[in-house]
Amino acid sequence: MAPAQGQFSDHSDGAATEESGGDDSVPSAFRSAVDALRSARLRPELEVEPTRPPQRLAPHAYALEAAVVDGEDDLADGRLVLLHDPSGHDTWQGTFRLVTLVRAELEPEMAADPLLPEVCWSWLTGALDARGLSYGEAGGTVTRAGSHYFGALGARRPATQIEIRASWTPREGRGGVPDTAGHLTAWGDLLCQLAGLPPSGTDAAVVTLPQRRGPQKP
Repeated sequence: MAPAQGQFSDHSDGAATEESGGDDSVPSAFRSAVDALRSARLRPELEVEPTRPPQRLAPHAYALEAAVVDGEDDLADGRLVLLHDPSGHDTWQGTFRLVTLVRAELEPEMAADPLLPEVCWSWLTGALDARGLSYGEAGGTVTRAGSHYFGALGARRPATQIEIRASWTPREGRGGVPDTAGHLTAWGDLLCQLAGLPPSGTDAAVVTLPQRRGPQKP
């Protein structure tokens, strides 16, 4: 994954940006929303690049993937998709929708906390609120799954992964364009929280998970 160096990477495989390219059928509001994503300033620990967007979820889509990197270790990773339907969508209550999957590996003792799912969900809404973002119709799931290793893999320590799947409607501003840069920045804050990084700036009051020792080698 190409280093973000504090902003959205310019690297693309071509397929991810076709929705925001030179096609005159692409709405100007969607073009502006994608341009804002590409100009967002992110924490330097994040590596971000475009990826192929999903098909048939909406007339227009743009997707990116990111990882929180510490040396050669990925502490957390995720995918964020921007959907746009100029005709609007009853479920979304708007013309734009953001959809995400984020995940991180936890130490077993942290994952045993019965309130962990509620806390992780509050990190998502808290990250959006901390940036002063307007949104609605938020929903999703928080899942934790444990793995125990046997046989030839028996030397590996048990591992537990937390996974957040969520979607929300970013409220539209001037020209019908939501603050996608702000939402991407908040999403980056969430990834860093899951990775156990110390908070910075606007999220200084948010409780994070303790830092982990990094992935276990096979």
